[in-house]
Amino acid sequence: MKKLAILPLLFLCAAVFAQTEDASKYASIIRIPELQKHLNIIASDAMEGRETGTEGQRKAAAYIESFYKSAGLSASVPAKGYQQFYPLYKDSMISSTLTIGKKTAVYGTDYTSPVNANDNGKFNGKKIVFAGYGIEDAAYSDYTGLNVKGKVVAIFLGEPKKDGKYFIGSAGTRGSEWTFPGLSKKLELAAKKGALGVLVINASQGSFNQRSADASKKTNTYYPRASAGKKLNYAQLSHAFAKEILGISIDSLIAKAKTNAAFAAPDYTEQKIKTGFVYTKYRNTVMASNVMGIVEGTDKKDEYVFVTAHYDHIGTQNGIVNNGADDDGSGTVSIMQIAEAFAKAKAEGKGPRRTVVIMAVSGEEKGLWGSEYYSDHPLYPLDKTSVDLNIDMIGRIDTERMKDDTLNYVYVVGHNKLSSDLPIINEGANNKFTGLVLDYKFDDPKDPNRIYFRSDHYNFARKGVPVLFFYDGMLKSDYHKPTDDIEKIYWPLMEKRARMVFYTAWEIANRDEMLKRDIPLTNETR
Repeated sequence: MKKLAILPLLFLCAAVFAQTEDASKYASIIRIPELQKHLNIIASDAMEGRETGTEGQRKAAAYIESFYKSAGLSASVPAKGYQQFYPLYKDSMISSTLTIGKKTAVYGTDYTSPVNANDNGKFNGKKIVFAGYGIEDAAYSDYTGLNVKGKVVAIFLGEPKKDGKYFIGSAGTRGSEWTFPGLSKKLELAAKKGALGVLVINASQGSFNQRSADASKKTNTYYPRASAGKKLNYAQLSHAFAKEILGISIDSLIAKAKTNAAFAAPDYTEQKIKTGFVYTKYRNTVMASNVMGIVEGTDKKDEYVFVTAHYDHIGTQNGIVNNGADDDGSGTVSIMQIAEAFAKAKAEGKGPRRTVVIMAVSGEEKGLWGSEYYSDHPLYPLDKTSVDLNIDMIGRIDTERMKDDTLNYVYVVGHNKLSSDLPIINEGANNKFTGLVLDYKFDDPKDPNRIYFRSDHYNFARKGVPVLFFYDGMLKSDYHKPTDDIEKIYWPLMEKRARMVFYTAWEIANRDEMLKRDIPLTNETR
């Protein structure tokens, strides 16, 4: 009887030992020579700095896709290939005409109408209503008693202060959402109130120079975020032109706005003035992409483990290529090797149980565009996505870190958020296999750098997916400079960090349960 009782324990020990042996075997695929080989290509001048929406980014995407294929990773069935494409826009103004009263305004002298905030269209009004800052809030409203339906609204940028401090929202030294995003919120409100269009005055900008006028006619490539509501076209007026059409009283209104004074009932006026505005622009659509390789799971293939890194960088500036070897060439080639390790295990019948999605993301340097697109248009259910393990810069040694462990550490971000399973699994894998010092410095709520919000894991986290972010801490030396080159990579530590991420992913991909989601999301955002 005793011998029979011992047998299940022996089988369990054998299974655990085999699992450990398998993890070590496939982690050994992640080696310095392969990391060097791929980074020499990803961070080469031929990739032109990998700026999102450029030929350099597309070259890098093609290289990563080719590697996924050669390593045995499958294409994404929902994406119908290895790349999830998403649109970016680049706008240029064709024409803009503003007529107020009998005066046809001169573009760049009397007004500008920034192309990024105006769409093809026109409005014609018979009355102009001055509506202060264009704010409606419980603490302050410019619209009390004003009827702007079917009229043109004139407003100032900014918001009022009381005793030198902002008082809308959280108050204090920072303005509310009426300052940032500010104008877009005011335009949406004016549209909701039934206004036809908006004339904007910046109390701090009395006139326009040629450079600003030219810049207003075109945009750089941008990510088209959906508007929360209808917006209106607008023109920003020079002080001289505003005075010409709105009268001498504009001087006192500008003086108030310059000091962030609140407007009072006598300030809100309505004038019978005809206003005509016509705007046309051309929009060029540029496609960018996230590059995905899939290692399908076995008995839990409908649950997912994501391993991500952004492959874009900041491109070429003043004719000099920013190669981004550490940022984030190091993460890109690391997930490529992690992909190969999982694919090799799959080919030899060793798992993983869950489907592993290796995703190289673009648009991170522009504002987390690619991961935002994925999280808003997921190809795999986010409620079945157990984790996102994100790598952004693991190839260097933090020049600001003055500790004895500088050759054996990694910063881990997100360990105390969303899932209490995360630190247990990550620390367990690290203790068993790699022995790195896991530094949680950037999980301090008072972190002035707000690192938790600055890489692609954040867009998974905001949807409730548990995340860990692995990072070397390089914020000063060579960060976003042409000197972020491959010669400065510390290969032994990079290899060790990449293997630690693999071991963590291996455990999460093969355990019985998905990660718990037992720590509530905070209200804090980017």
